[in-house]
Amino acid sequence: MYCRDCGEKLSLRFLENEGLVPYCANCAKFKFPFFPVAVSMTVVNRAEDKILLAKHTGEDDYKLFAGYIKKGETPEKAIPRELREETGLTAIKWRYLSSRYHEARDVLMLNYIVTADENDVKLNDEIESVRWCSREEALALIVKDSTAEYFLNAVLPELGKKK
Repeated sequence: MYCRDCGEKLSLRFLENEGLVPYCANCAKFKFPFFPVAVSMTVVNRAEDKILLAKHTGEDDYKLFAGYIKKGETPEKAIPRELREETGLTAIKWRYLSSRYHEARDVLMLNYIVTADENDVKLNDEIESVRWCSREEALALIVKDSTAEYFLNAVLPELGKKK
């Protein structure tokens, strides 16, 4: 690990109430690990009886929609931006559900239930295809033991509970 500010190699030092934390001797500061944050979106129709899944270009599996939160952006701004960029759909409303660290990409995922309009989908080059699915179809298509399956299983009992 190297310092984000000066490039110096970091060492681990004990910090009271924190344990071992990366430390930069050059900056004389503790450097807490930094990792990106992304939104994970379980996109549903207005009736909340269909879930929109995406197949990314060059991939075989269907997934939930997701996108990194840009510097200076909030999750509330990232949700409609990402959905519009990838599908051309409008996010009508959303509600936060849960979070999970996604080790494969070293990112903290914030999961939201996102209600989208059901207009014609206009895919960008990241997405090969989308599919509106029933709950059962979505569970069958999502990769088993994945972060997407974890979020989908958490979302299903919440669907239909208008908040």
